[in-house]
Amino acid sequence: MTKPTIGFIGLGLMGGAMVGRLQDKGYTLHVLGNRDRTYIDPAIERGATEASSARELAAASDIIMLCMGTSDQVEGRMRGEDGVIAGLKRGAIVIDFGTSLPGSTRMLGEEVAAAGGTYLDAPLGRTPAHAKDGLLNIMAAGDKAAFDTAKPVLDDLGENVFHLGALGSGHTIKLINNFFGMTVANAMCEAFAMADVAGIGRQDLYDVMSAGPLKSGMMDFVKGYAVDGDATKLEFAVKNAAKDVGYYRRMVEDAGAASTMSPGALNGMTRAIEAGMGDAMVSQMVDFYAKQMKG
Repeated sequence: MTKPTIGFIGLGLMGGAMVGRLQDKGYTLHVLGNRDRTYIDPAIERGATEASSARELAAASDIIMLCMGTSDQVEGRMRGEDGVIAGLKRGAIVIDFGTSLPGSTRMLGEEVAAAGGTYLDAPLGRTPAHAKDGLLNIMAAGDKAAFDTAKPVLDDLGENVFHLGALGSGHTIKLINNFFGMTVANAMCEAFAMADVAGIGRQDLYDVMSAGPLKSGMMDFVKGYAVDGDATKLEFAVKNAAKDVGYYRRMVEDAGAASTMSPGALNGMTRAIEAGMGDAMVSQMVDFYAKQMKG
């Protein structure tokens, strides 16, 4: 069966790995990046075509994929005279792999439908290393027929591909997932910092905590840096984690509710960003908490 032509916007660490995987699987790709050419140039060397605008990319593609940092960035690429919607082919599918606000996702879905296409949200779990091998977790949502059409491509990118219901459900679940994960990670970072203050070895603390029901992958990711000095076990920048927890809090507020737990993690990461740690990995928040607790 003929493979669909893919247009991919946003070749950062994750997007670049995903494009490499798609090229490994034999897809024809049109790509569009920003100023950083770290992953654009290798993709072009392997045969991808660089588009001059999102509109041009959309006009040449059957499936358009976006892997971007914020809802504002997604909306910027989707709208306007040079945006994806302006160049969309009838029947095309647009997939947002980023972590976006569900309300924004639903609005874009209506605009894409009016242009004759279908919009899916499909935020990602796992890391760029998993993306290289097609082992992502993909939390897709939206029109089931469009999902079924895109699923063979998603299966090439992910080990676990979910369809989670109506448009926006994927982003909703991803924000809940990231709120929980980043809150746990920050709590573990503070726990290691408190061990320093109390004169307890970090390894001893980990040995006791990990022997019981608290043991988790996130605990091990944080321990990777706090004890072993390896920040790559959790390749997620503080600024991105703060964005996601902030989006979670906004989603809660948009639902007319209030979050009790998210303000603590968000406050800690916001202060760390102000202290120049925005590009640090989340596990390195242990350094921030250790400094704060020691005065």
